[in-house]
Amino acid sequence: MRILIITAGSRGDVAPFTGLGRRLLDAGHQVAVAAHPSFAALVGGCGLDYRPMPGDPQGLIRDWSRAVSREEARAMTRAYADGLADGVVEAVAGGADLLLTAFGPAPLSLAAGEALGVPVIGTYLAPSFATGQFPLPNARDTDGLGPEGNLAAGRDVLRRAEGVFAGSVTRLRTRLELPADASCAPVDLRPVFHGFSSLVVPRPEDWPSRVEVAGYWWPARPDGWQPPAELVDFLQAGPPPVFIGFGSMAAGQGERLSELVAAAVKRAGVRAVVQAGWADLVGCGDDVLAVGDVPHDWLFPRSAAVVHHAGAGTTAAGLRAGVPAVPVPVMADQPFWASRLHSLGVAPRPLPFQDLTAEALGEAITASLSEPAQRRRAAQLAQRMAAEDGAAAVLAHIGSEDAG
Repeated sequence: MRILIITAGSRGDVAPFTGLGRRLLDAGHQVAVAAHPSFAALVGGCGLDYRPMPGDPQGLIRDWSRAVSREEARAMTRAYADGLADGVVEAVAGGADLLLTAFGPAPLSLAAGEALGVPVIGTYLAPSFATGQFPLPNARDTDGLGPEGNLAAGRDVLRRAEGVFAGSVTRLRTRLELPADASCAPVDLRPVFHGFSSLVVPRPEDWPSRVEVAGYWWPARPDGWQPPAELVDFLQAGPPPVFIGFGSMAAGQGERLSELVAAAVKRAGVRAVVQAGWADLVGCGDDVLAVGDVPHDWLFPRSAAVVHHAGAGTTAAGLRAGVPAVPVPVMADQPFWASRLHSLGVAPRPLPFQDLTAEALGEAITASLSEPAQRRRAAQLAQRMAAEDGAAAVLAHIGSEDAG
């Protein structure tokens, strides 16, 4: 079967699908991933076919920050969404028997699948259906809401998410000569598999049928990857370092953050491996080494703790490694995952990015390393998660459809 995975956004929105894609490939399917051009090497390096998806998410975030008016920001968003719409159609037209779609581009994937006669399965990386059990990630209000308040907050999240692509979906459906009044919301899709562990977020009992929590889809490691010699030497030269990285966050703040991190590391009396990310962090001092993209499944188990922005993928990698975390959430779904880490007992209270100082970060690192219970819980959770197979449910469903 020719399977096309459609995703958009930052590295964390792409990397998990390389793992799911490799499992599908190993099961005998032809697998392609449609993603932004900056991830072509990542996809190809994992042995998967690549199809281009227009757009530069890093540039878009930079341009948003420089927008002089709300209208200018809206125009940028519209151009980005319309580009994705064109990219989805072209990717699907390149040949596919089945589409797997991330949450963001799901309305576009549904329209393209409907027009070209290709079935669509939802593969979402964060909770994406409103529930009374908790507010969805990216909720505006999360304190003491109760079941009805949680539902309302979740529905608000979904309305806002659908609004990002609403105009592009309408224009795309018109161009594809599809009924204009048909719903293409991500929550209309069935089946949907969520790529996170039920040990981290149990499946809510009030979710619709055929909406499942499958387990994590661990990113594939690029074929032939070897760690940089400088990193190996640094790891061998002393005790396990603390990992510090902010992923796709804080673009353009590299100089300020690099100095802040160096001061925090000195204050905590630890060594650190700093990942450059979109912020372009650099190493300052003999006890700090800056690196580019390094597979988290290799680096994190060699770390004493992981300081990160609490994106879904980085959160998962830290849990898998069984090491304590220091979450520094910035935006979107990150406060949700940061709160989960704290409630699981593997991290101190989240340190919001806007409150980040060298003193606060140094104290959080010290607290994480000096609390044996956090390390013990992290190791126990990692052991339980290792028994899960997040790709199995997706593979089983596709296998049953293929057989039918």
